Amino acid sequence: MVVSYTREHVYRHPWHRVTAAAWRKFTDPAARAATGSLAHILDVHTLSRDVDPVSGRLRAVRAIAGRTPPPPLLLRGLLAGAGGDVVVLCVERTDVDAPARDMRVDSRNATLRGLVDVEERCSYAPHPERPDEWTLCRQETTIRCAPLAAVAPARVAEVVERRCAERFTQNADKGREVVERICADLAAEHDGIQEEPR
Repeated sequence: MVVSYTREHVYRHPWHRVTAAAWRKFTDPAARAATGSLAHILDVHTLSRDVDPVSGRLRAVRAIAGRTPPPPLLLRGLLAGAGGDVVVLCVERTDVDAPARDMRVDSRNATLRGLVDVEERCSYAPHPERPDEWTLCRQETTIRCAPLAAVAPARVAEVVERRCAERFTQNADKGREVVERICADLAAEHDGIQEEPR
């Protein structure tokens, strides 16, 4: 069983602002507050980061820990003590080519892969119609629950994939809202600097 989908979103902000906001999304204090959009994110650690001195290309790897919603009743027995939220660890690999104005982010869960394997690819590029003003974000997500067939009926795997896709879509929408807010904050900050008397 596999659930795949692709979504696009147009940010009405330039590429440099959107990518700066995307970098800050998971570490933004307001978003991670108890009532924030990304309150399910527990921790973010940069595992590696390097800049190619010739091309200027930035590559980074981060580990992101987050709470998942309670698993379906049929799967709780597979997760020892998983009556409530389960913590999942994801690995995010980012490649930024600033001169080409291209940022790609690949994420995949590192834990719980025996039950659910989630892979996400996002790209951020200047919008083809307004390249200096807008940014096009393309998100491709694949959710697989094939290993469940060994321990549960195929119907259960379908239900789990559907629930995961719904939750993933909700969290992606929340993440977009956070990026939009950070972009607005960065724009206001930029405008404030531009207006300061010299």
